[in-house]
Amino acid sequence: MMQYLATFHTHLASLKTHRALAAAGIEARMAPVPRKISSSCGTCVFYSADNPCYDKLDADVEAVYLLKDKDAELLRQFE
Repeated sequence: MMQYLATFHTHLASLKTHRALAAAGIEARMAPVPRKISSSCGTCVFYSADNPCYDKLDADVEAVYLLKDKDAELLRQFE
């Protein structure tokens, strides 16, 4: 399992994503965005999955990061 972090443009988008991931049986939690990463709304979703699960993310997603130890690697930036 890999650890991911998704940031969003709005709080509602992070909430919708958290609910979609949980409904799919994916362990997820909402949290403030870490200081090293900037985000529009300040809320992110941490989740554990075999892949980034782009299909479960709300359309208002800002970016997805792969977490490695204490580093975060940007996987995809959305517009």
